[in-house]
Amino acid sequence: MTDQIARNEKQLGAILRRARKNAGLTQGSLGNQIHLRQGTVSRLEAGEPAMQLRTLMAALSALDLELVVRARSKGSSADIEDLF
Repeated sequence: MTDQIARNEKQLGAILRRARKNAGLTQGSLGNQIHLRQGTVSRLEAGEPAMQLRTLMAALSALDLELVVRARSKGSSADIEDLF
């Protein structure tokens, strides 16, 4: 998977959804791997802002992804939206 930029919850949820689908997992099977209900995975992928950090980290780990924090690029928001 190439690097993807997420600047808000919805963008991060979309990245997680794509990674889950690329891994051939359903929301339910991913949830089973990390001991969460399918509905919780759905809310995470929808970008609901009240998700707990440990839920996000568990999903990233199950999808073999990692979180990288870096200085924000200076491209326009239109440029960033083109990535999605």
